[in-house]
Amino acid sequence: MAIIRFASGVKDNILTQIKNAIDAGPGAGLFKVYTAPMPATPATAVTTQTLLGTLTFADPCGTIAANTLTMDPITQDSSADASGTAAWVRCTDSTGAAVVDLDVTATGFGGTCQLNTTNVVILGPILVSSFVVTVP
Repeated sequence: MAIIRFASGVKDNILTQIKNAIDAGPGAGLFKVYTAPMPATPATAVTTQTLLGTLTFADPCGTIAANTLTMDPITQDSSADASGTAAWVRCTDSTGAAVVDLDVTATGFGGTCQLNTTNVVILGPILVSSFVVTVP
């Protein structure tokens, strides 16, 4: 097993790059919720996955403190585009340029990004209850 330990300033620089990439573009970044499978990289096009809904980050998207990026409240999608099981999220800047893909869990299941539920129902709400990125 590999062990990597970053200095605190390096950790904050990593998080700043993520934050700045989501905040890039003329408006707020987007938070797109999809069914499985997650593509190999954020550069890989979404093909067989179903877009369940799109939420909007605050602008700026969050704050960095103590080696942690905590996202500010993300505007809910009050009317999901489709029904399905949320498996992953693609975060983009306001122009749609992919920044990061990550898995999601329902609230209370300890994922980096937690939704009110992973069982999305068409026309129902999609809410982010927590989105925190920590560099160990």
